Amino acid sequence: MTDTGEMSSAVLAPDIWSDALLAARLCAVDPRLGGLVLRGGGEARDAVVAALMAGLGDGAPIKRLPAHIDDERLLGGLDLGATLSTGRAVSRTGVLAEANGGLLIVPMAERLAESVAAPIAAALDTGEVIAEREGMTLRSPARFAVVALDDGVEPDERPPVALAERLAFWLDLGEVRPLKTLPGAIDQGKDLGAVAPPATDVLEAIAVTTLALGIDSGRAPIFALRAARASAVLHGRSVIGEDDVMIAARLVLGPRATRMPPPPEAEPAPETEAPPPPPSDSDTSEQESSEPQPLEDVVLEAALASLPKDVLAQIAAGSGRRAPKAGGQGKGAKQRSATRGRPVGVRAGIPRGGLRLSLIDTLRAAAPWQRVRGADASRVQVRLDDLRIRRFEKKMEATTIFAVDASGSSAMARLAEAKGAVELLLAEAYVKRAQVALVAFRGTEAELILPPTRSLARARKSLGALPGGGGTPLAAGLNAARELGEAARKRGRTPFLVILTDGRANIAADGSMVRQAAEDDAEAAARAIGLSGIASAFVDISARPRPEGATIAAAMRARYLPLPRADARTMHAAVKGVQDAER
Repeated sequence: MTDTGEMSSAVLAPDIWSDALLAARLCAVDPRLGGLVLRGGGEARDAVVAALMAGLGDGAPIKRLPAHIDDERLLGGLDLGATLSTGRAVSRTGVLAEANGGLLIVPMAERLAESVAAPIAAALDTGEVIAEREGMTLRSPARFAVVALDDGVEPDERPPVALAERLAFWLDLGEVRPLKTLPGAIDQGKDLGAVAPPATDVLEAIAVTTLALGIDSGRAPIFALRAARASAVLHGRSVIGEDDVMIAARLVLGPRATRMPPPPEAEPAPETEAPPPPPSDSDTSEQESSEPQPLEDVVLEAALASLPKDVLAQIAAGSGRRAPKAGGQGKGAKQRSATRGRPVGVRAGIPRGGLRLSLIDTLRAAAPWQRVRGADASRVQVRLDDLRIRRFEKKMEATTIFAVDASGSSAMARLAEAKGAVELLLAEAYVKRAQVALVAFRGTEAELILPPTRSLARARKSLGALPGGGGTPLAAGLNAARELGEAARKRGRTPFLVILTDGRANIAADGSMVRQAAEDDAEAAARAIGLSGIASAFVDISARPRPEGATIAAAMRARYLPLPRADARTMHAAVKGVQDAER
């Protein structure tokens, strides 16, 4: 172990460009680190990929994953041309097997479908790919490193969790400019087994840092230990040193942090008659040299140094960092379609009722049986059970339905704030090309102020003319919002309800002014929303939230947001957070 006092400041002060190159070289030393997630970067990202390719050496296969790859090309399977020409089943390898011993580059990883990410993750775990189709079982070695190129714009656009969790390094290159000099190839003669087993304090430091940063993934400390060992090999050391552990913590554990470590507890001061004299400079230096900082504290400091200031602020505030989400998420739910959308494979079936025949897959299913069926070289015999039809998947557009309490119990100031929040949400929905609708309830009934539309001007005009005053027919408002949501869902859209009210119903569903009947009817209407499965948020806009609002929200199975002192922007941020969570 090196002395902490002699540690170079470069280990603690992160340089994004240097870290990215170092991570690439560590992957070249130990491909079982999985690879890298590179977000942004432009030319710098290309330079990091080039550095990893150089580290793997000449002759290493480099494969780029096509955007809409199918299972046949990804995993391998039947070679249709060879099978038709020979009359017997001939197999071919897929992209994963072709990348064995090299690098797999995944462009636009934030849009990668789970059905594609899962086989890649399985190959990273097992080192092989297994394809079972058309009566064949094809096993091929598939040990490779992955570079997932993340081009997401929104903070929650991330590669699929199944893939990202198996890649040791997550790097945000941002606007980094690459340097001209790049490292050369790694000496392939270097052996990871030549590094001595890690000392106990190394294992403890990695475990303590993982827990302190709130990392719940079991792969993270394993990756950190592998990265430390690869760093030792890269720097020609036979023992994992302190610098190696700090590099691993900075590159592997830091980007996965979800919380700030708790501050150390202050030790009680000893009771003495007189305070001791202040130590001299010589005494201070002797004390620092005789009592080095514990390794786990140094490693934790290195991990925290890798976090940007804004991330530190978010973690300190308790929001944490979101785990990577599945790629390709839209603003609405996904729906299977028979005729349009993104291709997601094929299935056996008859092409009728608008279903589309997949000719290549049909021939692929029929090809292995040509000799058995007695077909000659001039024709291919296709039977009914050979027919394959295409499957598609399309994203359902979203419809956000606002139900606003315009009664007298919602004070005019609160109604103005609610209008401001709804207008902000309307503008955001318009940018995302989602439809919006507005229901207002006051007096004895609910009124559809704005049918589902994309017209922002029309929405603003309807919102500005929304009157206030009268009773609170909460049941009528909830029923109107639910019926509008169910109608949107029947048209193939994803509805989301936002209810803004104080929750104090005083007008029953039949129009009578009986408070108990009004409350019972409102709770029944709320339960109907909960049973419908429509995602919703209940924003309690009363000055002093009371139990009625929480009860209605629970019956709706909605997120309850009591905002007694919130302005329009606070309401907007809260509802938007619920919408993002529901997606």
